[in-house]
Amino acid sequence: MRENDPVYLQGDIVEDHVEFTLVELCHVTGASEAQVTLWVDEGAFEPRGARIEEWRFSGASLRRAVTAQRLTRDLELNAQGVALALDLLDQIDTLRARLARRNAQNDRGDTLEASCKP
Repeated sequence: MRENDPVYLQGDIVEDHVEFTLVELCHVTGASEAQVTLWVDEGAFEPRGARIEEWRFSGASLRRAVTAQRLTRDLELNAQGVALALDLLDQIDTLRARLARRNAQNDRGDTLEASCKP
């Protein structure tokens, strides 16, 4: 692919407050109910509801489930590996956000310093 070639992305924007049932989550991600249940057992997701029939997954869980399915398919990770990888990816996102905030603060500080110099 060349630098000027167009890139097409496809996706849906899902709000965090939107909830999915187990069946809906499986339909969207392509994961089986057994897979999702294993991921829940390993702590990769925390659905609302006491029984499987009552489970409701948030928009954030949908994003995690898509990633979990990709990790399972592409890297052949088991449920424990998926849960660990998702936790590590969350930590990376948190650290990147913290670094971006720090860099933004430093950039503002440099701008203030430069404007105060004669």
